[in-house]
Amino acid sequence: MGTVLIRHGIDLVEIAELRRWVEDGRDPFVSRCFTMAEIQEIGVGPDRIERIAGRFAAKEAVLKALGTGFGAGVAYTDVVVRRTEGQPPQVHLTGGALDVARALGISDWQLSISHTATAAVASAIAVAHQ
Repeated sequence: MGTVLIRHGIDLVEIAELRRWVEDGRDPFVSRCFTMAEIQEIGVGPDRIERIAGRFAAKEAVLKALGTGFGAGVAYTDVVVRRTEGQPPQVHLTGGALDVARALGISDWQLSISHTATAAVASAIAVAHQ
């Protein structure tokens, strides 16, 4: 029994651009892209925007690995990024994203997120256990 790489996705988000999206009152960016559990986990504080950017980059990286991007029956909230203290971030899929992952044979994700004051990057590796 082994692990097989199915696909890889990577995304980079500029913090200043994301800050404009979050602060633009015309678009409920955060509630449109994140579940309530994710919003609560992100919390508040001086690095809130950086945490949002990292998780948004992670969602984009997962969508790229799925080969769908946003749309085509897949919503940003179908990709849930959670993190338990002391553990790497985890990907949980629902809805259209879960349907696509199942069709591709994806059974697990390896996710890495990093950020600075100016940028956030995420890498998502979709794997199958055989």
